[in-house]
Amino acid sequence: MADEQMAVARGGAPEEAAADVTGEVLSAPPDTPAHAVPARPLDAIDRDILRLLQTDGRASVRSVAERVHVSRANAYARINRLIDDGVIRGFSARINHERAGHGASAYITLKIVQNSWRTVREQLKALPGAAHIALVSGDFDVLLLVHTPDNRTLRELVLTRLQAIPEVLSTRTLLVFDEMDLNADPRP
Repeated sequence: MADEQMAVARGGAPEEAAADVTGEVLSAPPDTPAHAVPARPLDAIDRDILRLLQTDGRASVRSVAERVHVSRANAYARINRLIDDGVIRGFSARINHERAGHGASAYITLKIVQNSWRTVREQLKALPGAAHIALVSGDFDVLLLVHTPDNRTLRELVLTRLQAIPEVLSTRTLLVFDEMDLNADPRP
């Protein structure tokens, strides 16, 4: 991985990238959470950069700059601004869960005790195979995506771990038969 890419992945920036092309400072004070700073509007170039990085999070700044037709310094500053603004939350690998030994996936809906979201969320985060947790509206309160090695492990997770959480009133398990990552790299 190129040095500049590593700096971007760590959230670091060289001195000359501390301001965008208008001279505006790119980051809020260090103790200000990203969600507390109003989001700046994204232009077409920002959206193109996001699309490219979603497809290939390992793309070098030089490659991104060439593909969106801006200078490398401009691309670097924009990527750092997107990171500083909390638009880009990080870089990660997309996993083929079945090939990684987690052949059973399920969305599990949970009804929980009112006002217990934070408590339940912390317990769900500790579950083996938990991949996504969302507080939602509708007929249930929480949507949980899990990946487990097999159906037996999934059953144990639901019957032993989830239903043992006092704030969980009920669960419904939806097995995933097939899935497709819409942001997947188009390469085979």
